[in-house]
Amino acid sequence: MTLTIFLILALVSVLSSILVITQKNSVISALYLIVTLGSQAVLYFLLGATFIGVLQIIVYAGAIMVLFLFVIMLLNLKRDEFGPDQKKGQRVLAFLFTLFLAVEILAALKIGFSDGGTPAGAVLNPASGSPSEVARSLFIDFLYPFEIVSILLLVAILGVVVLVKKRF
Repeated sequence: MTLTIFLILALVSVLSSILVITQKNSVISALYLIVTLGSQAVLYFLLGATFIGVLQIIVYAGAIMVLFLFVIMLLNLKRDEFGPDQKKGQRVLAFLFTLFLAVEILAALKIGFSDGGTPAGAVLNPASGSPSEVARSLFIDFLYPFEIVSILLLVAILGVVVLVKKRF
């Protein structure tokens, strides 16, 4: 039963993530991203990492998505502002990369399910989702990437404000 729920949620997550990048309307794309993040949170719950699942909902599906929607509304992007599509070869290259990624995912699934039906790494250590383990991993093991991402987000927000300010 758990495997069936896991596979259904994985399918919902993959389909909604595909819809995130294929939608032309950026607000609808952001809503599909919320569906993706929510289904991933439930996957964390199924794997026994309740703290990480709650963080996924509060931080990503809540705060980060509000920030994304704020930036989308602030920019007020319209399709006609971009002009005609200049890069026709980019679609072919994107298709080739997508095909490569699909082959890679299928190979990973074949390797993951080769041990009798349990995905590789699907059983987590019970302590891996605890608040102390998340804090240790975030502030000790990955301190520099955490700080770099926070600076990158700050620069992106300032860049959006500067872009919008020049327009008015």
